[in-house]
Amino acid sequence: MASDNTSPETPDPGTVRPGGRTARVRAAVLDAAGDALAEGGFAGLDLSEVARRAGVGKTTVYRRWGSTTALVADLLADMAEQSSPRSDTGALLDDLRANAHLVRTTLTDPRQGPLFRAVIAAATCDERTAHALHRFYEIRVAEWAPCVELAAQRGELPPDTDPHEVVRAVSAPLYHRFLLSGAPLDEEAAERAARAAAAAARAGAYRTTPGARCAIIEA
Repeated sequence: MASDNTSPETPDPGTVRPGGRTARVRAAVLDAAGDALAEGGFAGLDLSEVARRAGVGKTTVYRRWGSTTALVADLLADMAEQSSPRSDTGALLDDLRANAHLVRTTLTDPRQGPLFRAVIAAATCDERTAHALHRFYEIRVAEWAPCVELAAQRGELPPDTDPHEVVRAVSAPLYHRFLLSGAPLDEEAAERAARAAAAAARAGAYRTTPGARCAIIEA
């Protein structure tokens, strides 16, 4: 088991991106935490067991993270940074298809799917985990929002379209299937989500100008 050389004054998880041995330890611990979450859920997450899986001293894990909620928060921050970058195909529908495919692939992955279920379940009863989950989702939405902004610049969408709402409209029905309905989370579902979001955006459903959406509905 590795020795503990961590400084006693360790910053909050996620506030710095360490290098060298510290970075390797962090990566090993986060990987072990993800495996543990996927296998046993949040209730089964234990810092000592994570340390054993990662092959590091448990004192290092307790000193750096201090609690399972802090560890999950750091894991989500790392997942947000490591997730695939947005697409830039030059066409709104193709970009939204790429986003839908990424969401579907993540949620149906044998490891990532159970991991997300565990984190979402934990977020319903733990404020810190909920905050970390919300931050993860907003980082990913912000990553893809420029696809919508570029589409508006090309004239595919009204210029006052809210890009974040369009991206959320793609993933929302996929998360609904994943968590609530039990309906198949297949490529057809991803295609439908992308097409529906694109069609609604073109029709002006996500315009930010006061009264613009109401005018569309009344028309």
